[in-house]
Amino acid sequence: MEPFSIATECGSTVRGYSRGLNDPGDGRVLVLIHGYPQTNFMWRHVIKLLPETIPLFVPDIPGYGNSTPSQTLHDKATVGTAVLSALRDLCSSKNGDSKAKPRIVLVGHDRGARICHRLAVDAQQHSDAFTVMGTVLMDIVPTTVQWHGMANPAEAAGFFHWPLLANVELATSLIMQVGGDLFIRRLFDRWRGSASARGLENLTSDGAMEVYENSFKQESVIRAACLDYEAGATVDVDAQKRDQDTGRKLEIPTLILHSAGLGKRFDMSRTWTEWVAGGDEKCLLEVVEIGDGAGHMFPEENPEETVRAMLEWMEKKQGIFFN
Repeated sequence: MEPFSIATECGSTVRGYSRGLNDPGDGRVLVLIHGYPQTNFMWRHVIKLLPETIPLFVPDIPGYGNSTPSQTLHDKATVGTAVLSALRDLCSSKNGDSKAKPRIVLVGHDRGARICHRLAVDAQQHSDAFTVMGTVLMDIVPTTVQWHGMANPAEAAGFFHWPLLANVELATSLIMQVGGDLFIRRLFDRWRGSASARGLENLTSDGAMEVYENSFKQESVIRAACLDYEAGATVDVDAQKRDQDTGRKLEIPTLILHSAGLGKRFDMSRTWTEWVAGGDEKCLLEVVEIGDGAGHMFPEENPEETVRAMLEWMEKKQGIFFN
């Protein structure tokens, strides 16, 4: 994996790692976008299990990890566009062709999945630079569905961090007082699975917790994450409401991977059918539960099953990566 650092129009310098972009073959790239409160380090197991022939682009979300915060907006469209512009510039510099048009598959977990959802719905807006061939969304329901679910008191208690972090100044101050490293460690304790010792070992291996905790010792990261959640309570919700009112839905092959815990709270197939064009009729939607006791962090806890589901889906959807 090769490091990159690319300045973008929103003011964020997007940093991360890539492979295979020097010679991306027919221009296909797998984009891996992490979630909260992680960094791109969360993909370490997944990357090792993916075929080496698949080119990868693995950024830190603007404001998270080693990427600097956006200086403009923090909604999913803005930070997602920053990620894609960094990929475009990197591909151009690697191949010496500013007109290259990579074919990409967007893969995201948690907040990264929300970025992928936004970019996938807006795929035509990015069609001059990319062809978005499909998306894999891990352990989310649409943002508006998540908020509506909090009408259930138990659901609201489980997702207390959503309204808390959306209050940027208060949340930043409180988390700084507690310590960002201690705060996210407590979140990991709540969200990880409990049935598999191997899952816990995978989650914490390679010093992962230290990577995430060190990141959240920085006030800039804490604040950027809060601004992310603030957008998730305002701008992002408004955008999704407009999408549903006007019939703008996912029109590309979509794989939903989810934990058993999220599957107990939501009917995942029924929920996502309402957000995919044509529902089941066009066969664009596939929903798979990741098992073996894995919790919300299943790309780390159970990477084998996660990668297997992704590869089987990409092979099934001819033209994504396998012919």
